[in-house]
Amino acid sequence: MRDTEQEDSSQEERPSDDARQPVPQVREQLRRQEELTRALDEAEKRKIRARRRREESIWFGLGTFGLVGWSVAIPTLIGLALGLWLDAHYPQRFSWTLALLFAGIILGCVNAWYWVSRERAEIERDAENSHGD
Repeated sequence: MRDTEQEDSSQEERPSDDARQPVPQVREQLRRQEELTRALDEAEKRKIRARRRREESIWFGLGTFGLVGWSVAIPTLIGLALGLWLDAHYPQRFSWTLALLFAGIILGCVNAWYWVSRERAEIERDAENSHGD
């Protein structure tokens, strides 16, 4: 019995491979493993989100492109038409057409900026929610 007790105690005294390494190296190795695990988890989540959004991404892009285009074009055309009508009926020293054309362009750009910033905020909110999963 005494021989087995000595073998057990000698096995307990032997340090494992991790214990033989200096403590900072073990910590660094654990930190790298945690970073790798976190990176793989994030990559998997991105891949799942991309698969969900694959079909809607083409239509989403075209829709956004159309929305931005029309949000600039409509006010510009309205300003142009109103300016032409005013120049025909109420002529002035300045051109109503040019003034209202520029006003329509500015209004359209502000409108497009509003829609794009709203979509961007929604995308960022979705990204934050997916990181929380």
